[in-house]
Amino acid sequence: MTTAQISSDTEEGTRELKALAEQAGRDLEDASALEILQWATRTFGKQFCVTSSMEDAVVAHLASRALPGVDVVFLDTGYHFEETIGTRDAVEAVMDVNVITLTPRQTVAEQDAEFGPKLHDRDPDLCCAMRKVKPLEEGLTKYAAWATGLRRDESPTRANTPVVSWDEKRRKVKVSPIARWTQDDVDAYVTEHGVLTNPLLMDGYGSVGCAPCTRRLLEGEDARAGRWAGRAKTECGLHG
Repeated sequence: MTTAQISSDTEEGTRELKALAEQAGRDLEDASALEILQWATRTFGKQFCVTSSMEDAVVAHLASRALPGVDVVFLDTGYHFEETIGTRDAVEAVMDVNVITLTPRQTVAEQDAEFGPKLHDRDPDLCCAMRKVKPLEEGLTKYAAWATGLRRDESPTRANTPVVSWDEKRRKVKVSPIARWTQDDVDAYVTEHGVLTNPLLMDGYGSVGCAPCTRRLLEGEDARAGRWAGRAKTECGLHG
């Protein structure tokens, strides 16, 4: 059986994919980001995709070098900054990728009608679950592996991110090719390759999410401190 034929729909397939992910995480720990993505695209082919928040297009650019035309999955929550949508459109126009935009089952207006306005202020976990987590789970159904832009230096909750791991919740291989990178590494790659970045990163934002739940950083804060500021919440639920 080839890797492309392994299915997480069976217990045997799940065990094989999990073992594959765990072994790759060990073997590729010291590999370059491009080598990690080359392994992923060689192993999974069209069953591999990149997810992007359009904070920047670094991982999408890297993946396009490993697999031209690679699927890049973007979650349009209905709450994005105009700059984020503009970055997505620019990536689609100039990079050798296939941008796939996922949307929640309800529009913002439909959600407001059912749950009341500004659910993100009253129950941000539920809002994220409906507008991010569920659409991604549905959108990733046809893939065996997906890539993220997670980095260990972004926050304490991401400090132990493996370069390749098993996503137990979705029963898929999860690839984090720039997990070991620092912000300096990202900046150097952007400069060297002229990679598109969200303009908000030049306007005081360290991490770009939905507009109602994202603010500019204060001096000395880590890159994700502007997300859900003042709350215990630090992640949207996509990564655990």
